[in-house]
Amino acid sequence: MLGMLTSLAASSSSSGSSLSFIPILILFAGVFYFLLIRPQQRRARQQRSLIESVDVGDEVMTIGGIFGTVRAVEDDAFTVEVAPGVDLRVSKSAIARKLFYEDVDEDDEDEDEDQDEQAGNQAGDQA
Repeated sequence: MLGMLTSLAASSSSSGSSLSFIPILILFAGVFYFLLIRPQQRRARQQRSLIESVDVGDEVMTIGGIFGTVRAVEDDAFTVEVAPGVDLRVSKSAIARKLFYEDVDEDDEDEDEDQDEQAGNQAGDQA
């Protein structure tokens, strides 16, 4: 394709059109970089930091959708416990994400119970 474009530029009678071809190539290279290369580098950087942050005891999900707890870390693999007594050895690159669970405060649970009791009392009053 580049050969066709250069032959078209060479066959034109004015030299101005061949010089206007260079900014177009630079524009395409810039668009290619910002739309394809840069986002891919960002994803690779995020994956590397994820793999480095995984430690024993962390709950993870693999790219295959398997959930488990990391039991051992090796040079190129993790040992993940997916069920009691069932360990899988998976490649480090197979980890899709690390799971985080928010702790539920006891105060929140007490408020939920109070609201349930109030709803039950209101329902009993209406009947």
